[in-house]
Amino acid sequence: MLSTTLLHPLPRTLDVGDLDIDLGHAPVDWDRAVSAAGHAGRFLPGGLHDALVDFTDSGEVSGALLIRGLPVGELPLTPQTPTSATSKFDRISEMVLLTIARRLGQPVGYEPELGGELVQNILPVQGTEARQISTSSKVELMFHTEAAFHPHRPRYLVLLCLRGDRDGIARTTLSSIRVVSELLPAAVRNVLFEPRFRTAVDESYLHGAESYLGEPVAVLSGDPVNPTMVFDADLMVGVDIVAEAALRALGEATAACHTGVVLTAGDVLVIDNNCAVHGRTPFAPRFDGRDRWLQRTFVVADLAPSAAERIGRVINTRF
Repeated sequence: MLSTTLLHPLPRTLDVGDLDIDLGHAPVDWDRAVSAAGHAGRFLPGGLHDALVDFTDSGEVSGALLIRGLPVGELPLTPQTPTSATSKFDRISEMVLLTIARRLGQPVGYEPELGGELVQNILPVQGTEARQISTSSKVELMFHTEAAFHPHRPRYLVLLCLRGDRDGIARTTLSSIRVVSELLPAAVRNVLFEPRFRTAVDESYLHGAESYLGEPVAVLSGDPVNPTMVFDADLMVGVDIVAEAALRALGEATAACHTGVVLTAGDVLVIDNNCAVHGRTPFAPRFDGRDRWLQRTFVVADLAPSAAERIGRVINTRF
């Protein structure tokens, strides 16, 4: 069992004041909304704008950036499901989320993820409490790269908190390869750089088909000193016993060295999907309209690579 005293840094945190953006009258059409969000980026506070530029250029050791004090508008009750109709009448939170996302790259949806909605509601749903999906609540959401199996997986994951967990115990957890690599012996790192790992396709992307393992890939790639990482503690396996042992060592490292953030209303957490895996601690929803409510969007660096498997901004790769 791995033991360590290495401390994982918290995400860099920025507190912002009022945004000089006309947030209440965003276009209903998503293409127009993304265009408006791109233009609105010039009104971001200078410090926030520059932090987003720096994050895309060089990242953060923690693998994430936390922005606090953003407006979310007037909120109705938390919906019962991500697709339930709500009485939310303004689009302030959606435009905040898309303005930040557009400064990072190109917001996209994935067709199996709530029909490809560009801005998705993430909240606890009755009946899914114990599953390894975003609407679970009573289990630890295991560390994973978002859509680790996908050829067009997002470069960034952006989460905006509309309503925090009232008990303050739901933590979004993070573990960055820039930190945990120090815990891995050189022999383990060498194995992780080899294409000896396969990842199962998430069930929601299979459209009822039988699950299968993808082609062998490397967990770590790029610069040996500052690598990128693709890892899913639930869906990934090694192709042999040595690879399995290396994967287990990485899992132990992320379990031993990670950080977490309890998101509250107005917080945006930007996660570098090339650098950090994320998860979530268990919490106890009451399903009374006051439960934790996040909004999420995915960001790719460039729309061109997915052009043959995308309609508009919705990536529809078939597995």
